[in-house]
Amino acid sequence: MATYTFQAMNSKGDEVRDEIEASSQEEAVNKIRELGLFPTQVRQKMGRRTTTAAAKTVTRRKGGSITLGGVSNKQLCNFTRQLSTLQDAGLPLVRSLKILEAQMKPCKLKDVLAEVADDVESGSTFSESLAKHPRAFDRLYVNMVRAGEAGGVLDTILERLAEFKEKARQLKRKIIGAMIYPVVVISIAVVILVLIMTIIVPKFQEIFKSFNTDLPVLTTMLIATARGMRRYVGLILLIPVALYLLVKLMKRTRGGRYFIDNVKLHLPIFGSIVSKSTVSRFARTLGTLIASGVPILEALNIVRETTGNEVIARAIGKVHDSIREGDTIAEPLRASGVVDEIVVNMIDVGEETGELDKMLIKVADNYDDEVDTLVASMMSLLEPLIIVFLGGAVAFIVIALFLPLVELMTSVGQQAGG
Repeated sequence: MATYTFQAMNSKGDEVRDEIEASSQEEAVNKIRELGLFPTQVRQKMGRRTTTAAAKTVTRRKGGSITLGGVSNKQLCNFTRQLSTLQDAGLPLVRSLKILEAQMKPCKLKDVLAEVADDVESGSTFSESLAKHPRAFDRLYVNMVRAGEAGGVLDTILERLAEFKEKARQLKRKIIGAMIYPVVVISIAVVILVLIMTIIVPKFQEIFKSFNTDLPVLTTMLIATARGMRRYVGLILLIPVALYLLVKLMKRTRGGRYFIDNVKLHLPIFGSIVSKSTVSRFARTLGTLIASGVPILEALNIVRETTGNEVIARAIGKVHDSIREGDTIAEPLRASGVVDEIVVNMIDVGEETGELDKMLIKVADNYDDEVDTLVASMMSLLEPLIIVFLGGAVAFIVIALFLPLVELMTSVGQQAGG
């Protein structure tokens, strides 16, 4: 019989820490549940690692390759999906980790997996080993794995994690992909207009000086604008850099992050995309955590840190405090005003029927579809706006430059006719 230390939640939602004797981890989990507790972490009580195991770990790490950069979301998705498949096939965890580590090309994740495999082989739990690498595996990942270990359903949890990360990655790719076209077109247009204003217009200005006549209002405005751009070109280039640095500085404070995120939520069209994508991330993350067996209070803490928007994070914080006092999720969410009424109603129904996790996933799926529609609508609106802006700018420059020439030719024609 081995001794297992465990953390669990009782019927009142309080955390319980104790030890229990069992012949295996599954038996320990069953014994804890028989006590009326919900286990969140179960691990075998062990002494310090042996010198041989420690030396093996050090040797392995020293032999690792030197890699730059971090772990990409795509790499993490592929690793999670493959590990889920291997666990579902019944392979031991250490062997699965070593197989995946061996087939990877040199990268940061390969080195991390080598260390994780050594830690697990030396007696640590999988979640404890992952927690040592927060840059590769965030709190969401570690806590879901811990819940999977406690419930003996690690393969199922890993599959849910892979699906969650793939959905989040697809949504992010759609939004970024939709923004590439307008950003590239506008950037090229701005460069062309700046070149016209700083190179072409001054040459026409020299020609106009030789006319010794009063220039039309449009031409005067164009020349004045070109002169101002040449004179303050350094200041104009510094403005976007200064704005970028200001936003960076503001994001270092909670108040600054709240202000920026609040502005984002109230922008036309783009604000709706930000709002719905954030609510989708909140619903999918919370639903996945609850379905995986993570306690609701711990799940809300994780969601608050991973939501990516300070306004909604504060609302989730109020929900957390309300639940701790015995309230439901729906009411404090309704009071916050950061989510639509339909979301609150679906969560309310989910709480009443005991299927909150399924309702949250449905909310996330619906909002993902709405984000797709909004992105398509934004693109449909941006394309004509860009064309109108560029056409207007070019038309203004052409008219302003050729209007004096037309007036001069008219004047010369009149003099010749007279």
